[in-house]
Amino acid sequence: MDDQAAVGPGGADSAPEPARADPIAGELVTETFEYDGGRQVTVYVPPDPPEAVVFAGDGQLISQWGGYLEAADVPPTMIVGAYRTDDDDEMARIREYSPSFDEERFAAHESFFVDDVRNWVRSRFSVALPAERTAVCGVSASGELALAMGLRHPGVYGAVFCASPGGGYRPPAVMPSPLPRTYLVAGTLEPWFLENATRWADALRDADADVVTTERIGNHGDQFWQAEFPLMVAWAFGR
Repeated sequence: MDDQAAVGPGGADSAPEPARADPIAGELVTETFEYDGGRQVTVYVPPDPPEAVVFAGDGQLISQWGGYLEAADVPPTMIVGAYRTDDDDEMARIREYSPSFDEERFAAHESFFVDDVRNWVRSRFSVALPAERTAVCGVSASGELALAMGLRHPGVYGAVFCASPGGGYRPPAVMPSPLPRTYLVAGTLEPWFLENATRWADALRDADADVVTTERIGNHGDQFWQAEFPLMVAWAFGR
């Protein structure tokens, strides 16, 4: 079992400064699906044939992170970003991302995310990668989505990248088996999210999962997550 925590002598390590290739050498492709009256998905296609793929919630954000991968020493990795709802009510997003609140709404989004989006990617880009080269990623509320998708579909997503998870979805009393490899990160300046990440790390570790936990000096936000993303990809897929 791989059980690590990135902490420095004075507590947590500072978050690395994210380096980004700008302009990107890869391509962004956007498609609109019928789900929810029209939901977009944006795919970052790396300049070289992809050796791995990351499916992500909050896709309007994470699909734009290809430049951080291009600036890092990681394998060519496709990012498939499914957009969140445009409903101004934050609970609408949480009901899609966490199975704890609205089973019907969560199940509809799960089918869209796992089946519709993945089938389109396989057809549109001729990408059919095994679970060990496929990850699911999320930040904040979509971090809960990543954990839920990983636990419910370990044969699809061999790795989970979860940054600063919300607290609505908590570890089940009995963990399923098998479990995906999981990389959790949270910042010392976001104590509630750090507590959630720690709870999940402990539960997964107790279930003999392969877990990496990283605690850094940082707060809830894009720069913190962007800096960690290439480290997640390198951990899961090599280099």
